[in-house]
Amino acid sequence: MIKALILGFTVGISAALVPGPMMFATIVTSFKVGWKAGPSVFIGHAMTESTLFMLIVAGASSFIGVNLISYMAVIGGLVMVIFGLFMIKSAKETSKKDISASASKLDLSVGPLPAGIVTSALNPMFLGWWLTAGSAIVLQQYLAGIFAVIAFVAGHWLADLGFLVAVASSFSRGKELISQRTHERVLYLCGGFMALFGLFFLLNYKNISAMV
Repeated sequence: MIKALILGFTVGISAALVPGPMMFATIVTSFKVGWKAGPSVFIGHAMTESTLFMLIVAGASSFIGVNLISYMAVIGGLVMVIFGLFMIKSAKETSKKDISASASKLDLSVGPLPAGIVTSALNPMFLGWWLTAGSAIVLQQYLAGIFAVIAFVAGHWLADLGFLVAVASSFSRGKELISQRTHERVLYLCGGFMALFGLFFLLNYKNISAMV
């Protein structure tokens, strides 16, 4: 349970640190409603993610098997390794981005909650992640029991909520969330963790499938 919670938190914060549509939407709406934009965007994001979680678990309960787990472990492992290496490779460049300037170019005519739904549901990176690596992780936790899945989701959402509230609070006051150097170091750390976890999936896919 604790491992699933920590894994969910680490995966969540790793993805959140890479600037994307949801972060930009949080920043833009925070200029209007302040720190409250963070929880609102998160709720919209969580609503979209809940649908994916339920579909993954519902599918797992009906046709989970050795072949499916092996396939998802390999594909998920590859995606995590690639994503982790990409984070490491682009850490310096990503940390130098002027996030406020990028967010200011985003024209939002909807509130923070709808923005959370739209920027999640229409983000190909988000959907691609959960259809590959995300599914592999959820299915692995499912083998340990439904409470492991709940712990993973709780950790993931705790990271999302905390990060989005921090972003909204910071930018609504016109302040930088973290320094460039700190951002770069955290990206290196999270990218390394993601790549190593993906490598674990690739090297142990037979053991994972044997648990079914």
